[in-house]
Amino acid sequence: MATAREKRLAPLRTPTSLSEDATRDISAALTTVLADVFSLYIKTKNFHWHVSGPHFRDYHLLLDEQAAEILAMTDLIAERARKIGGTTLRSVGQIARESRVLDNDADYVDPLDMLAELRDDNNDLVSRMREVHDLCDEYKDIATASLLENWVDETEKRVWFLFESGRRGNG
Repeated sequence: MATAREKRLAPLRTPTSLSEDATRDISAALTTVLADVFSLYIKTKNFHWHVSGPHFRDYHLLLDEQAAEILAMTDLIAERARKIGGTTLRSVGQIARESRVLDNDADYVDPLDMLAELRDDNNDLVSRMREVHDLCDEYKDIATASLLENWVDETEKRVWFLFESGRRGNG
């Protein structure tokens, strides 16, 4: 029987009814999505801070609201990876290595281009979350799949708002 000290020093192995393969694959997929979400949060805040022009107030408030929604996802994603017995992000460097969201650190970005870029980034995130949902279905991880369904819905709402806010004219 292991001593208390040995238990404290044991590798992270949260008890779960999922298989080792499920824990490994799903937590890795969630960690990559988490890196994307953190990157999307920073990009959204960047555009929030730097938007200008005649629709400044509307875009500034929209992007701040969306950034808050994105940030709220981060802890839930990381905790889900831990709940199923996996690990998750450990550093900013890991976020940079794993994220698939492209940076935009241009000195000036037209506000409509900001909205379009974030719309596309959010839409890409929806596709990636659907892929993780499929993985969860393979392993019968209904709890993670359920969370992903909510995140997909929230992200699709952001895509919709960004699309409608960036439309020009009546057509």
